[in-house]
Amino acid sequence: MIAFIVRRLVQAALVMLAVAFIAFAMFNFVGDPVINMVGQDTPVDEILELRKTLGVDDPMPVRFGRFVVNAVQGKFGLSYRTTEPVARMITDRLPATLELSFVAIIIALAVGIPMGVFSGLYPQHWLSRGMMTVSLVGISLPTFLIGILLILIFAVMLGWLPSFGRGDVVKLGFWSTGFLTVSGWKAVILPAITLGLFQMTLIMRLVRSEMLEVLRTDYIKFARARGLTNRAVHFGHALKNTLVPVITITGLQLGSIIAFAIITETVFSWPGVGLLFLQSVQAVDIPVMSAYLVMIGLLFVLINLAVDILYFVVDPRLRSQGAKAGAK
Repeated sequence: MIAFIVRRLVQAALVMLAVAFIAFAMFNFVGDPVINMVGQDTPVDEILELRKTLGVDDPMPVRFGRFVVNAVQGKFGLSYRTTEPVARMITDRLPATLELSFVAIIIALAVGIPMGVFSGLYPQHWLSRGMMTVSLVGISLPTFLIGILLILIFAVMLGWLPSFGRGDVVKLGFWSTGFLTVSGWKAVILPAITLGLFQMTLIMRLVRSEMLEVLRTDYIKFARARGLTNRAVHFGHALKNTLVPVITITGLQLGSIIAFAIITETVFSWPGVGLLFLQSVQAVDIPVMSAYLVMIGLLFVLINLAVDILYFVVDPRLRSQGAKAGAK
């Protein structure tokens, strides 16, 4: 187990180094930030001094080394757009994105897994056919269109929920949360449904296909032959083995929800890091864009590491392989 975790940590470090290089190289060729920071009447001497201060004229290996050292310390410099520390800008907005992503994945799991189990156990039922139709709609419609339709129905026509913003938030140290206010809960419902709908349909279809496959295996037939009840067979044997690939997909989807919340945050004016990234792209704010990509890469690496460990715990075949490898 320890050797398995050490191998994954080494792989994670190499991946993060590659992500840092991609972030540094990609966003250092999208434009000259100094041109966007100075006015037309700025003297040449001040422009040269600013370029020297920012280090944009240093050789690329020097700038990349400085970028990696600072990134390890959580330092990403100052924003070219607002001159604020990038780390503080991301820290202030990260709670909004994480809370939105958390609610979205909870909705996706709480709805997707039961729907997948039911449609897998009763594939010919009219309700299962209806669920499959809904899943096709959820996969086919783009996220921004789903968000606009939800705003039109529940915010404009019915007036039940707010159409933008995060509502009232409560400060708990460095963390700001909307889970402690009524307006905060109302504000998160529509964007969470919008963000989690695609993942919900994906999880539902995955669970359904895995259930159909597992129910045809020999050990399920043997369990029925032993006289076990349908409840024990379906939930004690079939569902348990179905959840092994679902853990992997759920982990990857959680990373995708956080990384691709940009569209949802833009539609609902949600003050998260996705909206901050979009604003930074428009202003060619290289430090913020680089920090965002590194942050997303780190989240994916941590989530994949957690998924690998859970997979190792859940699947006895991996444990037996690890034990054999250790014995050799």
